[in-house]
Amino acid sequence: MKAILPILLGTAVLLVAEEEAVAPERAANTIILDEVSARNLGIELAEAVETDFEETIFAIGRIDEIPTNHAVLSSRIAGRIVELNAIPGDEVKAGQVLVRVESRQPGNPPPVIPLAAPISGTVLESHVRVGEPVDPANELLDIVDLSEVWAIARVPEQEAGRIKVGATGRIRVAALPGETFVGELIRFGIQADATAGTLDAIFRLENPDRHLRPGMRAEFSIITETRSDVMAVPHEAVQGDAANRVVYVEDFELPNAFIKCPVQTGARNDRYVEIVNGLFPGDRVVTTGSYFLGSAGGGGVSLKEALDAAHGHEHNEDGSLMTDEQKRARDAARGVAPEGGASTGPLTVFLGVTVCILTFLLLLSGIKHRRDGRTLATALQASNPPRPGPDA
Repeated sequence: MKAILPILLGTAVLLVAEEEAVAPERAANTIILDEVSARNLGIELAEAVETDFEETIFAIGRIDEIPTNHAVLSSRIAGRIVELNAIPGDEVKAGQVLVRVESRQPGNPPPVIPLAAPISGTVLESHVRVGEPVDPANELLDIVDLSEVWAIARVPEQEAGRIKVGATGRIRVAALPGETFVGELIRFGIQADATAGTLDAIFRLENPDRHLRPGMRAEFSIITETRSDVMAVPHEAVQGDAANRVVYVEDFELPNAFIKCPVQTGARNDRYVEIVNGLFPGDRVVTTGSYFLGSAGGGGVSLKEALDAAHGHEHNEDGSLMTDEQKRARDAARGVAPEGGASTGPLTVFLGVTVCILTFLLLLSGIKHRRDGRTLATALQASNPPRPGPDA
């Protein structure tokens, strides 16, 4: 019986805790959506994790060709174009005949000289047409090899000292949304731009599909340092102004419910924001759809409705448990006749069952003590038989 009492008391404490009112802060900051609203907002979640956090510098720049990968096709003799086999955008191989020039030297017919591509690559520009006269000084075609390109970032001068040759940069191009290219810093520009106050940082990028073209605008996140075990969330999860940053955390109990949690933020990069205070590892935060949660208006489900469905009994609008007195007052205000018997919650049922069990255990203990007393008395009588009287 002694072992049963702690169990019963512990269960009572748990039930009492379950029946306590929801904290006012949680009630005020909880946003509950119905299924339709959650789907319309496209809610997506990510887990707050301790990760390797990369300190980065942001810069803008452009894609450019590598100067040594650019070649020009020209003629060593004067003449006239009689055949042109390439136009801008064509891919050509080194040694492929692209132009034929009819020489001005005498002959019948005049000699025709084939001109072949000096390198493999893409025809960038064409400066001639069939029948056009040419001289050795003329450029006929420009050919560029785009299998590798440069990405040139314009880094503010005050930040350039934090970047070392060999640093990694993540590069995004407006013309190719959703794609991220990774390059290595190979050198800095020879001169700074005194007007803009920037210095060129040149990254080499592999470009096997030739999607990157010279002149494309690019955005750079240049990694300067990496710190380990930093709590971070995707940057789209953090909302609010600089003085009041918040994230929306998935409620652990109610479906489609999210709690607005103030957080203290630290550094940020192109993917994550450091969380200094306000979250725990494993918290699931809203990423996609977090911007709209503040104006979601509850999505048609109140805190009371959500708690009623989750717990199976009625609550007030602030999330606290509705007492029998409050239920009777509500029914009276609605003109609803009271039910034949008072409603009983889980705690009431448990206490009633507990009292019955304790009463049964006490009765059982009393019976056992009485039985033990009788047994002891019998044993004493057996060990001390009555002495015979004088007449015996």
